[in-house]
Amino acid sequence: MSETENGVGRALEMIIAHQVRGYRRALGVSITELARQTGISKAMLSKIENAQTSCSLSTLSRLATAFEVPVTSLLRGVDTEHEAVYVPAGHGAQIVRRGSNVGHLYHQLGTLRGQHKRIEPLLVTLSEATEVFPLFEHPGTEFLYMLEGSMVYLHRGARYKMRPGDALQFDGEGSHGPIELIELPVRFLSVIAYGHLRTE
Repeated sequence: MSETENGVGRALEMIIAHQVRGYRRALGVSITELARQTGISKAMLSKIENAQTSCSLSTLSRLATAFEVPVTSLLRGVDTEHEAVYVPAGHGAQIVRRGSNVGHLYHQLGTLRGQHKRIEPLLVTLSEATEVFPLFEHPGTEFLYMLEGSMVYLHRGARYKMRPGDALQFDGEGSHGPIELIELPVRFLSVIAYGHLRTE
């Protein structure tokens, strides 16, 4: 068996272990009592709850009957994707946006997608004072966290003076963007969270 298959099998055992232990505790029964109800030995139940063995469909069926739940409930989470995106310092993909040609740099720090969600983290660096301040509008919610420098940020006509450590969260559909750079360079983290999967 390959390492990948071993990993998948182990993950499945851990999911089943978590579900069986959770249902048993929710019912308030001991392993001994569950063994009596299902005809599965205490030793086997202990192995199942500690992810030390693979369950046959017959065993899963007996457990599901004892818990009065569908067999699929014991597998809940098997088809859930758990992704991670790692971006080493300085390796974010540079993307071009309005203002990129006047000292406004945007580095994408990866995206994490799900069935009904997407987040888009950006590291924004404003290194030159300019009269060009592009404003943005987009779906979802945006979160800013100031890392360096200071600036005035506009959202729906309201002005916020941002310094290192300051945070701002707002509706992305309102016109927004930096309108005055006070202390250069300005660096901030921008995280946009979309309510539904966004198509390019």
